[in-house]
Amino acid sequence: MITYYDDRSVQVTSTTVRVDGRSYPLAELTTVWHRRGDRSWRVLAGRGAIGAALAGPLVAAVLGIALAVWLQGSAVVTIAVVGASVLVGLAVGPLADFLFEHLDRSYTRGSREMEMWAEWRGRPVRLLHTRDAMRFGQVYRAVQRAMESLPPAPGRPATGPAATGQNVIGSSGSRPSPRNRP
Repeated sequence: MITYYDDRSVQVTSTTVRVDGRSYPLAELTTVWHRRGDRSWRVLAGRGAIGAALAGPLVAAVLGIALAVWLQGSAVVTIAVVGASVLVGLAVGPLADFLFEHLDRSYTRGSREMEMWAEWRGRPVRLLHTRDAMRFGQVYRAVQRAMESLPPAPGRPATGPAATGQNVIGSSGSRPSPRNRP
């Protein structure tokens, strides 16, 4: 038995897909597809807030330099305002690494709900529901690899380079998505 993916709630092997304690033998799955939900405005607002936090000190530094030039004060006052503005601008340096890390994690997690569906014993079942785009991609690819390794059976089209027709794993548009079914 080959394990393609394994974490605390999902395990994909060469024979079975186990999700939250429920097992689905691969031989009984005839079609697998995915559905993407709507974007989460909360995630997008968080990304915007991170961008504003990154730009804030830089904008303050530029405004401080512009204020120093506009005031046309003495050289000492101009140098003090420009120096303070540069220090404010440099404050973004240590903060930028922290903020870029959070921004990167936000894109890794994704901003949409993702669902993986399968036809099992003639009816659609939702195998996985998550907002974590990276994890969803890993699980989906593991199921795809496991399904491709199965020998062709009645009711399931052959997969692989020599196969013709529809693949076992479809895209989000290859099958109607049952929204209200568990």
